[in-house]
Amino acid sequence: MADPSSYRPKPGQIPDSPGVYRFRDEHRRVIYVGKAKSLRQRLANYFQDLASLHPRTRTMVTTAASVEWTVVSTEVEALQLEYSWIKEYDPRFNVKYRDDKSYPYLAVTMNEEYPRVQVMRGHKKKGVRYFGPYGHAWAIRDTVDLLLRVFPVRTCSAGVFKNAARTGRPCLLGYIGKCSAPCVGRVTADEHRELAEDFGDFMAGRTGTYLRRLEKQMMEAAEEMEYERAARLRDDIEALKKAMEKSAVVLADATDADLVAVAEDELEAAVQIFHVRGGRVRGQRGWVTDKVEEITTGALVEHALQQLYGEETGDSVPKEVLVPALPDPVEPVQEWLTGRRGSNVSLRIPQRGDKKALMETVQRNAQQSLVLHKTKRASDLTTRSRALEEIAEALDLDSAPLRIECYDISHLQGDDVVASMVVFEDGLQRKSEYRRFQIKGFEGQDDVRSMHEVITRRFKRYIAEKEKTGEWVDDGSQDVSQDDFRDASGNTLTEDNGRPKKFAYPPQLVVVDGGQPQVAAAKRALDELGIDDIAVCGLAKRLEEVWLPGEDDPVVLPRTSEGLYLLQRVRDEAHRFAITYQRAKRGKRFRASPLDDVPGLGDARKQALLKHFGSLKKLRSATIDQICEIPGIGRKTAETIAVALAQAAPAAPAVNTATGEIMEEEPGTMGSGGEPVTAGTPDERRGQET
Repeated sequence: MADPSSYRPKPGQIPDSPGVYRFRDEHRRVIYVGKAKSLRQRLANYFQDLASLHPRTRTMVTTAASVEWTVVSTEVEALQLEYSWIKEYDPRFNVKYRDDKSYPYLAVTMNEEYPRVQVMRGHKKKGVRYFGPYGHAWAIRDTVDLLLRVFPVRTCSAGVFKNAARTGRPCLLGYIGKCSAPCVGRVTADEHRELAEDFGDFMAGRTGTYLRRLEKQMMEAAEEMEYERAARLRDDIEALKKAMEKSAVVLADATDADLVAVAEDELEAAVQIFHVRGGRVRGQRGWVTDKVEEITTGALVEHALQQLYGEETGDSVPKEVLVPALPDPVEPVQEWLTGRRGSNVSLRIPQRGDKKALMETVQRNAQQSLVLHKTKRASDLTTRSRALEEIAEALDLDSAPLRIECYDISHLQGDDVVASMVVFEDGLQRKSEYRRFQIKGFEGQDDVRSMHEVITRRFKRYIAEKEKTGEWVDDGSQDVSQDDFRDASGNTLTEDNGRPKKFAYPPQLVVVDGGQPQVAAAKRALDELGIDDIAVCGLAKRLEEVWLPGEDDPVVLPRTSEGLYLLQRVRDEAHRFAITYQRAKRGKRFRASPLDDVPGLGDARKQALLKHFGSLKKLRSATIDQICEIPGIGRKTAETIAVALAQAAPAAPAVNTATGEIMEEEPGTMGSGGEPVTAGTPDERRGQET
């Protein structure tokens, strides 16, 4: 625990201007980011007598080991920089709202030739119209099912669409009138796009004009005695009205607004957002956060607005944002929102009328959300704390292991040997810090040797990062050169793209999947690197025994122990992450193609070649002139392709391992690299994995 006076800036050193500041811990990890209208006044508040500080603020300043700041010109710039740094560094003491789920949106893919209506989650894509978010996916599907009667837009996947176009037969929705079947040419691409635009306009709230048009068409059909058409239009109108009833009018004058409400206590806060478009509630979402700093309701609202609109532009930011309390000061936030939208945004507290009544409804939702969250989490907090305490007691640790790293080795009968590292902090998964390794030092099956290599590589990187900050003195006996590490997305971590550098932070406990041999290998790797302040243990699968280095007998935790349950969760997560990577690596090897080794031949041209010739076998028999006919393939590239295919051995025929039947190579059975996929049951293909 650090003394704040040890890193307090000297008098007069802090500028009296707007800026953003960062507190770092002893490992140079950013633990808090804040902004201030006056850096001098704000930072002075953190270096008061510890007894007068809020308990959470006191914990933060005693955890920190240094503070630094960046001066900006305006408070709006400070707001933008604060948001960027919170996203970049993920500081543990900042307010971070947690979604309990990824909220679904109704999306219309206007960026495709034949737009598709579907449920989407995650990041928004360019050229796609989004409506929502919705609380449940079934709510979207119910609405879409009603609207497809009037707007028969395509909802099928690309594979189903292509298959229908190839066979000339539409899917079931095409037969029952809930799809206009552009796949078989019932409507043109332009006519289908017009349907999709009408669908989007209706969802956006422009309902009155369309309903009046349908009613007029119905009356005209009745007058002309086209009773079947009039009845169909009548049913269409009823379907649209039923869909509209699912989102009743809550605000008059077709108002576009977002309402944000906050419910809080001393420890946590819940935020609820209602998205009102065209006077109707079109979406709802909610977040919960730990209050790890002393913070006002206005500051909570400010953080919520940052998270809500930090990645949004244009009409995604409404004209009006209604909140229970205004940030202090409010002008920079309002100016920032205006910049995101591109036109004026009103940020205010509703005082009377329908908007105040709706805000009370949103507030009740926020309060209920907080109560429900605390009911679920109360026992969870207690359980996690007890689990960490039990582990510390069983392993004779000085303190509870707040950061645990677990390692596992996976391979398929000695091939594609990989390893995983998963991280748990405060008993919870920290997925952004998961890492995966390829075993490089040797070939074959040797779990003990693999574990030694992985631990060595991981902690060499730790030493290298410590050396950069001067916290580690290298005696020259160890090679701590740059190693090849990958994060959970497969990106290589370097000094440039590995920020913040996750390997710079040591765990209090290393858990390995295995018994005495694996534990001994991990301990030996740490000893060789001169690291003696990290505990090591292993969890054997058979009897769930905990093994410690140098001990002949295991530590047996009771079956009802929360500590054992946490270790099992950590071990199982490491196993899952390792075997997922191993399967992906094996699948990539199975899909390997001779075309992969042709320099300058990217995925697009490989797909064009395979699509043109139908299979790798036919491509092998093609002449150079025939290959040159493919757009983008020059003669030199065609010659290189022909040489690569001639040197590669022909692929073995696909075999159904259940029946022994040799399968003919067809375009539909090719892998992404052009090779046929071996048939058989999933279990027969998977083999023995560890």
